Amino acid sequence: MKHFVMHSFFLSFYTLFFPFFHGTAKLFSPLFPKLRTFFQVRKGMIDKLETKIRHLPASAFRVWIHAASVGEFEQARPIIASLKEKRPDIIFFVSFLSDSGYNARKNFSDAAAVFYLPLDSRANAKKLISLLKPDVLLLMRYDFWPNHLLEAKQYGTKLILAAAVLQQNAPYFKPMVKSFYTGIFHLFDHIYTVDSKDTLAFKKIFMCQQAETAGDPRFDQVLQRSKNTGRVDHIKPFFENKTVLVAGSVWEKDTTLLLDAWLELAVRPSLVLVPHQVHPENMTRLTRDLQNRSIAFVKVSAMNEKFDPEREVLVIDQTGYLVELYSIASIAYVGGGFGVNVHNTLEPAVYGIPVVFGPRYHNSPEAEGLVSAGGATVIHDQATLSAALNEIVTNSSEREKRGRVAESFVKERTGATTIIADTIMNLL
Repeated sequence: MKHFVMHSFFLSFYTLFFPFFHGTAKLFSPLFPKLRTFFQVRKGMIDKLETKIRHLPASAFRVWIHAASVGEFEQARPIIASLKEKRPDIIFFVSFLSDSGYNARKNFSDAAAVFYLPLDSRANAKKLISLLKPDVLLLMRYDFWPNHLLEAKQYGTKLILAAAVLQQNAPYFKPMVKSFYTGIFHLFDHIYTVDSKDTLAFKKIFMCQQAETAGDPRFDQVLQRSKNTGRVDHIKPFFENKTVLVAGSVWEKDTTLLLDAWLELAVRPSLVLVPHQVHPENMTRLTRDLQNRSIAFVKVSAMNEKFDPEREVLVIDQTGYLVELYSIASIAYVGGGFGVNVHNTLEPAVYGIPVVFGPRYHNSPEAEGLVSAGGATVIHDQATLSAALNEIVTNSSEREKRGRVAESFVKERTGATTIIADTIMNLL
């Protein structure tokens, strides 16, 4: 505990006043649906968890993985798989902060239990740690809850922060909270960063000499997943020897720009549209957008041998296709860049194809890296999208060059899983 003594005032302040924050949040939760859900899903959770895991062998090595949501958990999956391969007897627990993350992975088969992280009170932290008895806590990227971290540290759990990123405008650097986060960061026995600049920031700004660069395990995960393309075996034959544009995770703004730009092209690639959500309301809107532009289309749920990609757009109205669809693409448009942030850009890049997306991508270091390397193009409106697509579609040598850059960007950054998994194995 000596590493964070000088910052203990800020952690003590948090612990002291947390009950007040908790009480205030609970008081106003009926007025805010998300806050109300936060409390509802955690009601009785620790008791349910105790029932579920009480018969687990106490002697087994236990690893607790915490992720804010599903994206962060995906970074942990290759690490779990690697550890499971080396030591099948390891017991894994997985916790989430968000209900979207929990609902997406609540049936994760390699975990003895998947649960919501309890509210960060000292009492909850003591109960949880006494139940889990974790030998290692692997925290993915961020989502630091001091009481749980402190209790785990006091129990003797080894704390590992993986895929750590210190964005330039992150709150950690703010004068008022820098000391608070310095205390938190010093709780970790190992900090594995995505990039060397993050390692330098941990060492120089937060005095965390235990930080080292490992990379992002998602690169390993993406590479591994790219080897499985069975879901699209029935689709592939229709697109052989064709230039194919797969538009993945597209929102309404993405669709509007993309369809109008696609119609402007002198040489149109075959188009596959994968909406971010396939619920009825969204599919009705997408269908209307296509009909209003007199674009013929076929939904994958109704696809048969008569489908013609040269005159019909393929619309994906079922889940589970996107990642493998990129394997048939010549170009990828990734949605979300006109909303909160662009979606996963590594999934198409691993297949050696150029990637295109909107201007909001700065919360994704991998998207920034792809742009800097030359494997991705940022567009701002219909005109820039038309120009980008026209160049990539008509200039095959340029398309292939950018694709090679994108593929190299991913493959050169694999290896984080081995580094992190080996550290955990050494703790055995």
